[in-house]
Amino acid sequence: MRTLLINGKIYLEKGRFEEALSIKEGLVEAVGTTERILTTRRPQDEVLDLQGKTVLPGFNDSHLHLFMLGEAMASCDLRGAVSINELIERGKVYLSNNKLEKGIHGRGWNQDFFETVDKRLPSREDLDLISSDIPIVYERVCGHVAVGNTKAMEMAGISADSFIAGGTIDRSPEGILSGVVTENATQVLSKALSQKNKEAKKSQFIQAGKYVLSQGITSVQSCDVSGEDFQKTFDWIREVYEEKSLPLRYRHQFNFQQIEDFRKYLDSEHINGNYEDGFYQKGSLKLFKDGSLGGRTALLSKPYADDPTTRGVEALKDDELQALCQLAQENGIPVITHAIGDGAVESVLNAYANILQGKENALRHGIVHNQITTNHQLNRIVRRGIAVMAQPVFLDYDLHIVKKRVGEELAKTSYAFNTLYQQGALISIGTDAPVEDSNPFRNIYAAVSRMDQKGFPEGGHQPEERMTVEEAVDAYTYQGAKNQFQEKIKGKLLPGYYGDLIVLDQDLFTIPPSEISGTQVELTMVEGKIVYRKE
Repeated sequence: MRTLLINGKIYLEKGRFEEALSIKEGLVEAVGTTERILTTRRPQDEVLDLQGKTVLPGFNDSHLHLFMLGEAMASCDLRGAVSINELIERGKVYLSNNKLEKGIHGRGWNQDFFETVDKRLPSREDLDLISSDIPIVYERVCGHVAVGNTKAMEMAGISADSFIAGGTIDRSPEGILSGVVTENATQVLSKALSQKNKEAKKSQFIQAGKYVLSQGITSVQSCDVSGEDFQKTFDWIREVYEEKSLPLRYRHQFNFQQIEDFRKYLDSEHINGNYEDGFYQKGSLKLFKDGSLGGRTALLSKPYADDPTTRGVEALKDDELQALCQLAQENGIPVITHAIGDGAVESVLNAYANILQGKENALRHGIVHNQITTNHQLNRIVRRGIAVMAQPVFLDYDLHIVKKRVGEELAKTSYAFNTLYQQGALISIGTDAPVEDSNPFRNIYAAVSRMDQKGFPEGGHQPEERMTVEEAVDAYTYQGAKNQFQEKIKGKLLPGYYGDLIVLDQDLFTIPPSEISGTQVELTMVEGKIVYRKE
């Protein structure tokens, strides 16, 4: 049986639209006018009348954390809290509603949104007011800063004498723990919370997958595997796909900060087997060089303009980064590295230059985020063919702080997504969910308008970096597919490409930019089969 879509506005590629298409055996068979496609109709074919609706290829989120998104959906929601008191009250309500005994995990607070003068970070004493009997861990919205109550600190084994490489543990001048930790130390703190069993993890993973499908995302490149327990995580994610429990295309971005763990992976069964090209891909080594701009853990080349005592946090030393990149290159594995500050970007570019030795970037090594940059670094990215996985939606918050954090001069050459796109860089778009909601339309709005969700500033932040709707859609679809070596079969609605598409409730290409964020998906198809329909 074939599926025919007729009477629509179907986006094929930049400057090209058609009315109709047919899908056969999961692939686009033909595109053209409604009249032409209907002439091929057979009695058993399914026909969908689009009634003029706009159709896009399914979105491909080039970097998120699908399992963490599922966890966040089940956790205490701290987004939008305007005070530490509100964080405490939300925790109390969550505790009373869920009758928890094994701990509370919350995520989404941002001290810059607190309606207080000092905008201090929450502390373990604050969280002790929720409960001192169970562990409580509250992650900042970026995921690079967290705070635990006294019980959580004790259960994680974090004391005033603790040291964690690639992370920090905040203490008072008298050596008293505040409960705040950053970067690698957040992973240690999270161990205070009881670990879910395999079936619970699979359930949250599938729930998150269904959520992103409802938002028009048909492919994800997701970082869910990390550290010494990597085999268990690989196993249950693979089970989800072997059981065909989720019609979402998935590519791994596995994180190993310790080279010993990476070597164990290279010696394991997961390096070769049980991957299918269509729905489940092996993927890339994902590394973290630094943290976040909002948490002042992004690594800058100079001290922060609004805190000269720090340049950020180095999650990996240069020699550690170099060794991991070299080992990946030798084994034919792409590397993508989280780098937000210009100091981190410089380190990553140097590491890639050393392993490439002037040769083509055939493995498409890349940088995730790539926010604070100099013109020289942008030129190096283009010249060396380094892939960039960007999150324009980060501007919703960052445009309000970037000048304060890094100074006006460096801010002018940062978040330069259009510059990279116009110069031919492989730039794809993602959300880093659950850091941001996985909603693609907020992301496209930010790329096109360069304004926050309230329309500030008028004309856009660095308006020369605005992308067109077509460019943003291409970066979210075709460029994302290219980022994972599937540009010949995914990311466009042309013959021979996957029949992965979405039907929108409004025409993204003609509405004012201010209305883009409100766009909703009416229908999501994967291989020509409906996997989501708006009720």
